[in-house]
Amino acid sequence: MSTKTSKKIVIGISSCLLGQKVRFDGNHKEQRLITGKLSNAFEFVPTCPEMAIGLGVPRTPIHLKGDGDTQRLVNVRDESIDVTNQLVEFSEKRAHALNHISGYIFKKGSPSCGLLNVKIYKSETQVLNNGMGLFAKEIIKAHPLLPVEEEGRLNDEQLRANFLQRVEIYHLWQQLVTAGITKKMLLDFHTQHKYTLLAHCQVTYRSLGQLIAQTGKAELHSLSNQYISTLMDALKKPSTRGKHINVLEHIAGYFKPHLDSSDKSEFRTLIEDYRKEKMPREALLTILKHYLRKFPNNYLSTQHYLNQGNRAS
Repeated sequence: MSTKTSKKIVIGISSCLLGQKVRFDGNHKEQRLITGKLSNAFEFVPTCPEMAIGLGVPRTPIHLKGDGDTQRLVNVRDESIDVTNQLVEFSEKRAHALNHISGYIFKKGSPSCGLLNVKIYKSETQVLNNGMGLFAKEIIKAHPLLPVEEEGRLNDEQLRANFLQRVEIYHLWQQLVTAGITKKMLLDFHTQHKYTLLAHCQVTYRSLGQLIAQTGKAELHSLSNQYISTLMDALKKPSTRGKHINVLEHIAGYFKPHLDSSDKSEFRTLIEDYRKEKMPREALLTILKHYLRKFPNNYLSTQHYLNQGNRAS
């Protein structure tokens, strides 16, 4: 199976982030990074759960009321107006309808869509900052492996790259499952993601290799579910510059027999520039892909680390 994608990957998103005027105050929260760069790579499926359950625009805001374990979604002016059940019921149905998406971008701080540190009003004087929007909670409950992120965190280059990488790999896995996964397909998938995994966690790469070795004994459906769960969890851990350097040097090693001393010296200089944060990793990847075109290598040509779609740029 090729690691290249030709069509836009479909991801869910909070409607207001696309510029739709669905906020309680009649405004939107358009994010130019999303409607600009990311829209070139992704097809967005927008949802505003508050509008979907009949709350109009403009409207009195709602907030989470309760404690760290149990919350209700109530009107901020009249807490007897409780829309918890309606929103959870809609969210469950919507989550089922979104089986095809490969990621989700949520609106920060929203009592319905917020992912992290949403305010929970325990009392008039005590506010907790550890909640999650009820819609976001139901999406994650229905799709625990789905890559998710808040829009604000996407402004961080490393967090954005990590999220978009997870989206792309999860999409590739979905394609694998749709095609009807076989033992060979699972092995090929693992092989193709060797360097991507090594850039995140060598321990997980080894443990997944041991898991793959059981394909002749274990039931494939159970084994593949365990595989993708472990993989997606490992990919949540941001890579480091040092880990990337290790992978880049490892890949460059394949070309050493073909390079002259000048080429080798140039690459070492580029590695040092990257180490000192004077050079983006993409420049090194470009050099390696140039080497790969000049000196074809079937194994490297399948590596997702070299073939990923540069969606974070």
